[in-house]
Formats: sequence, C-alpha cells, structure tokens
Amino acid sequence: MLMLALHGVRTRWVTFVGSFVALALGVGLIAATGLALAATFSAPDKGPERFAAAPVVVRADDRLRVRTANGVRTRPLARTAPVPPALVTELSALGRTVEDRTFPVDLAATGKESDPRTQGIEPRTGHPWSVAAAAPYRLTSGRSPAAPGEAVVTAGPGSHLRTGDRVRATTPAGATTLTVVGTVADRGFESAVFLGDEEAARISPAVDALVVHADATAVRDVVARAGGGMDVLTGDGRRHADPGPDRDAEALVSVNALLGTAAGITLFVSVSVVASTFSFAVAQRRREFGLLRTAGATPGQIRRTVVAEAVVVGVLASAAGWWLGAAGAPLLAARLVDAGLAPAWFAIGEQTWPLHTAFWTGVVVATAGALAASFRAGRTAPTEVLREAAVDSRTMPVSRWILAALVLLTGAGLLVTALVLDPGDVLGRKAYITRPLLLIVGVALLAPVLAGPLVRALTWLPAWLPGATGVLARENASAGVRRTAAVAAPVVITVALTASLLGTVATLAEAKATEVRTATTADLVVVPGAAGRTLPPSFVERVRAVEGAVAGVSRSTAVTVLEEGTALVTSEARAVDPARLTAVSAPPVVAGRLTDLDDDGIVVNEEWLTTTVGERVTVWLGDGREVSLRIAAVLATGTGSNGVYVTARNAGGAGPDRIDVAVAEAADPGAVAAALRTAAEAQGTGIRVLTGAEWAAAAAPGMSDSTRTGLWLILSMALLCTGIALANTLVTATTDRVRDLAVLRLTGVSVPQVLRLVAVEAVAVVTVGAVIGAGVAAVNLAGVWGALALLGVRSGVVVPWGTIGAVVAAAAVVAAVSAVVPAAVALRTRPVELAGMRE
Repeated sequence: MLMLALHGVRTRWVTFVGSFVALALGVGLIAATGLALAATFSAPDKGPERFAAAPVVVRADDRLRVRTANGVRTRPLARTAPVPPALVTELSALGRTVEDRTFPVDLAATGKESDPRTQGIEPRTGHPWSVAAAAPYRLTSGRSPAAPGEAVVTAGPGSHLRTGDRVRATTPAGATTLTVVGTVADRGFESAVFLGDEEAARISPAVDALVVHADATAVRDVVARAGGGMDVLTGDGRRHADPGPDRDAEALVSVNALLGTAAGITLFVSVSVVASTFSFAVAQRRREFGLLRTAGATPGQIRRTVVAEAVVVGVLASAAGWWLGAAGAPLLAARLVDAGLAPAWFAIGEQTWPLHTAFWTGVVVATAGALAASFRAGRTAPTEVLREAAVDSRTMPVSRWILAALVLLTGAGLLVTALVLDPGDVLGRKAYITRPLLLIVGVALLAPVLAGPLVRALTWLPAWLPGATGVLARENASAGVRRTAAVAAPVVITVALTASLLGTVATLAEAKATEVRTATTADLVVVPGAAGRTLPPSFVERVRAVEGAVAGVSRSTAVTVLEEGTALVTSEARAVDPARLTAVSAPPVVAGRLTDLDDDGIVVNEEWLTTTVGERVTVWLGDGREVSLRIAAVLATGTGSNGVYVTARNAGGAGPDRIDVAVAEAADPGAVAAALRTAAEAQGTGIRVLTGAEWAAAAAPGMSDSTRTGLWLILSMALLCTGIALANTLVTATTDRVRDLAVLRLTGVSVPQVLRLVAVEAVAVVTVGAVIGAGVAAVNLAGVWGALALLGVRSGVVVPWGTIGAVVAAAAVVAAVSAVVPAAVALRTRPVELAGMRE
C-alpha cells in the first residue's frame, strides 16, 4: 500500500504540490508562533532598574487592596500617595536618605532657545540629581547641575541633546529655560531630566520615594510604627518602584493573544486548503479508482491508498515546515520587538517542543483533510472506468450536507444567542475573530451546491454577448461543479475573512468615533501639548475668565468597585464640573439626570451590576479612598467607551487635563477662540485649542499596533494559502482538460481564443467565490451592527471595499495566470496528438 501511495504521489505530483506548499507554510507559521509563545512562557526574571543601586526603597503602596471572602483582591491605583514628611524625618535618623521626586518635564526646543510653538513637545520625567546614583546613572559628558536652571538629561545614540544646549521646558511650576550641563546614558526605561535637589523640591514638594541607607529590618520597624500604606522594597522587590514595572508582563500577554490567534487561523486555513485539494484530487481520479476497483481493489484499500498519500505529503510538508519555522521564529521575534509589541529583550529560547507539536499537527491536518475524500474514493464503483462525460452528476454526499448544516446552525446559533444575552460579547476581539469561522466553514462546505446557480446567474449577461466565449465559460464552469467549488472555496474563505475582520475593526472604530462625536457638544476643546500631562492651574483660571466661554474643566481618573463580593473591577472615569457638564457634553443617559450629579453622587453605565438611580454604591477612588456614592444617572453601555462621571472632589488627586468650552449665545465664537489661543500661547507649553470636531477626530480610538499586526499575520497567511490553492487546483484542472482544449482547436478555435476562454472561466469562478464570501461577511457584519444597535450605538457598517477589491483582483490574476500558462504550454502540441492523448 505504501509503495502504491508513493507511486501515486510521484505520478501526480502536480496535484499534491499545492497541498504540500500550503501545509509546509502552515506548519512553518505554527512552529514560528509556537516558538515565540514558548519564549513568552520562559521570560527572564527582571531585576530593578531605577533603584538597582539603592539598598532600601520606601514608597507608598501603589495597589488597592480589598479583603473579600475569597482572600485579598488587588488592583493598581491611578495615583500613588507621597511618603509622609514625618516618616521621612524618622527614617533619616537611621542613616543617609535620598529623596526622590517624580514630575513631568516637557521639552519644547533643542539647540538655541527658540519658539516652542514651532517645535515638537518631548515629554520627559524629572528627578532630583541626587537620586541618579540609585540607578546608577553616570555622567557621559559635562557635570552635575549646581544652580537653578541647569539640568542633566539622558541621551542615547542619535540623541539631539548635547551639553551646552538651551531648552525650553515646562514643569508643574511653569515654563522655564534649562541649560544642559551634562548627559547620562539612556538606560531604556525612561527619558529623564535631572535638576538640582532644591529646584526639584520647589517644583514637586512631595516625596514620591525615599532611598534609605540603613538596615532593612530597622526600616520596616519604623514604617510599621508609622502605620500602613507604605512598602519597604529590597532586592528584586525594588523593581516595583520602576516606571511601569508590569509593562513587560502586559506586553507578553498581548503577544500571547496575538500569536495564539494567528496560529489558530493558520491551522483553520491550512485544513480548509488541504481538504479542498484532496477532495478535488479524488474527484479528478474517479476513472483511476474505478480501474483499481475493476482490478479487484476493495473500498478499504482505496481509502487506505488516499490516506497513505496524504500521510506521505504531510510528513514531507511538515518536515519542510519544521525548517521554515525554526528559521522564521527569530525573524518573527525581531518583528514583534521592532513594532513595539514585545519588550526589547524578547528573543527565541532553546525550547523544541513547539517544533514537534507543529510537525505532528501538520501530519494530522493532512490526514484529517484527506479522510473525508478517502471515503468518497472508497465508494467509487468499477463502472466509473467507463465514464466519458465530464459533467459532475453528484456534487455533494449526504454526510457533507449534514456537516454543513450543523456548522451553519452552530455559528448562527452562537451569534443569535450572543445578541440576545450579551450583545457586548459580539464586539470582543476573540469573538469577532473566531466566531465568523463557523459561518465561513459552513458556507465553504456548501460551495459545490452554491457554485452552479451563481455561475449561471453571474455569467447570464456575458453569455448573451456576441461570440462563444461567454457561453462556453458558463457551460464549462457549470458542468465541472467540483472544479468550480475547489477554486471558489479558498476565495470564499479569504474574502469572508478579509471583509469580516477588517470590516468589524473599522465598524467598531467608526462606532467609537460616533460615540465621541455625539457625546461632545463643546465648540472648543483645550488639551495639554503631550498625552498624560495636566493643565496648569493658572491657565485653567485664565480660561474660566474668558468672556463668553462656558468652560467645563475635567480630569482623568478611575474608580473601582467590588462586584459580587469577589472581583475588583476598575473603570475609567472623568471628574467633571456638574454645573457645566450638560453645557459641553451629551452622554447617552438611559436613566436619571446628569444635573443630579454632586459630590455625593456618581454616574455609571449599564455594565455595572448596580444601576438603580438613587441607590448607593461603594467605590474606591483613584487614590484608594473608599467612599459610598449615590447613583445620579445611568449611561448606555455603548462600545465600552461610556465611562463613569464623578465630581472634582472625588478625582483622587488628579489634575485637570481637558477643558470643554461652549460659546455663549451672545458671544463671538471667533473672539472666544482667539482669546483661548492667546492664553495657550502665553503659557509656552504647547497647549492645543481644538474645535469640537478636531478633538473628536483626534480622540477617536484607532486600530492598535497589536491588532494591526495580528490582522496582517492572519490575512497574509490566508492570501498566501488562497494563491497556492488556486494555482494548484487550476494547474491540475487545466492539465487534465488538454483533450477538451484540443477538441476546441480541431473545431477551428484559435489558440488566443482558447486561452481567452480559459482565463474568462477562471475569473468567473473567482467572482463566484468572492460573491459567496461577501455574503458570509455581510452576515457577520450585520451581527456586529445589530450588537451595536442593541447597545445604543447608532453607527453604520464600514466595508473595506478597497482591500476586498485588491484581494479579489489578486485572486483573479493568480487564477487567470494559473489556468492560461499550462493551457498555453499544452497547446504547443498539435491538436491531433492532444486529442489522442491517454489519461
């Protein structure tokens, strides 16, 4: 049996080359993603960075801790408290201490002092120079700051800052000019500006962390006597005082999700392509199997032959994929690092189990893809050897009908259930990537049934045009339904995936942008020059004093609630001025009134468990304070962007970072805008004054880097497999049709006419696949639109017509070339010889 299988693969290598390449690429990508996933599981332990040379660091606990029936639950705080002055004094008695202060510094110009309005804002972090030794930072040029206005800055390779430069800087104390008197090497975790200790204390009086050169036990005793809320960090624990100590872990979680999804889609596409290829190959070999049956071969022997061929192809392709994965994994890791998705240290480790897993996955995929085809081959009757007609009489067995119905019903049932029970679940990334696959598979299984009617419908008009090309293309495609389905199936999968994924992402982005535009009624919006910064109090007061401006000052903060007594859930919140809220915004209220918001109240959305107006809910504010607030109003859930509203008293210490301005009815809009821009320019800090539409466009969330990279991986693999499947199927089909083409030549049809016919037929079949795929995508996008409507978002569906058109055009070109080239090669032989050629 093995020798027969090897002989079959060697004889019909053209038939199997597409499956081999698709499977090798699939195994290669699974191996590469597996190796990258394994690297995330064995990430190296990370030591401290900012305080690596500090023996003991004392700082406030930066996590909210709530005791529940299931233990203590924690969440990060939006704002960490400073070290109390009394504790600083007590700890200084134990030994030498160094006070660390952290504050924002925005550099607005480089080189000679210049106008900051014409320069980009470079956000940095300020510290006192004495704490630089705790990293340790060492001077690479110049000297330490010795007077006010002097600074040492981090400068890596290619940095534009040099010793002697004068830079315009903005700190919480206002705008000033700094002279760079020294530089230190950039250590990668922050871009820092070090000022003299006295100047840093004037800018930021609070002590954010304290380095203590004393015995850790003695330090802990002093901190314990002072009360709770402080952490004493030593050893590797000092990394918790680093900027973003969890940033690497969070990045690896995103990488895990990205690579896992890409590997799953790759597996799905590979199985689909391999199954389609083997199914078509079996259909093309009916007479061969009929001859074997006539010679005495049993159905079981036929089935084992087909499976053995698949195993041979699977082993060879998986071996090639093993090599591709091992070679491509380092490139994938480097790409993730370059895109900023993975930490800079991320690299492929020494694990080999992903390669073994990918290899055997490839073998199983090849075997499973051929299994269904083997049963059809086993049912071949001995009389098939007598068949001369090329018309497919029975396009689908009953088993395929049942499987297609089950898959479609499951996919539709899951979608409808989600819409009824939890519409928000439809909008989750995992859901909108994986759920459409069921509908795509179900429809792809029905391709042999759908292809015939669609071919006739789409070629109805060309068939009436002068000439026989349209008629012949229509009849050929309709007669060879299995060939048509084999070509259309990969196009269905690719078009449906492309339209569903990109369409969903674009639709959600448009829905979020619509929410932002709808909720913002302000004529003008004032924001800091750099993200994450706050507006100076003096500037806020100047804006409030502008004649004709109704200014709503707000702050970004967060609130945390304990749900069902076990889970801490943190929600983004805005601390607003209740008296001005309705004048500058229009959130989607479903219950209560925004005007009832006060210092004792809170506005929540429908995602909260407690949504009854008037009830009280216990929350923890951004600084960790526990308060009980009355629900004043409830907002629609929307896409999840409708957050929580509190007053400035409950902002948890956050500073103002946005001012929404409505122009009074009797005021001149131009004059108000000019006054705001004059005030912003006077600050010299890059503060921006935008129109409401400009701010809404800038604030609308776009596609994240991880999502963009994930979609690129998924769609690239789908497109590649589609191209391989199209080329393989059409080359095989055209090679088997050389006698038909020869008959056309003998009837007087010229070579260009035959080639034109072959090309038109290939493009027509691709069009059929594109139409079916577009129909599946329409159902998926309709589900997304329905979920948004149920969540109260009135936004249209965004269809990526340009991308879909490019995908279909690429498929059409590949199909036409794959059909025309073998036909042109075959037609170089005399038609009489081709007509008498044996199969």
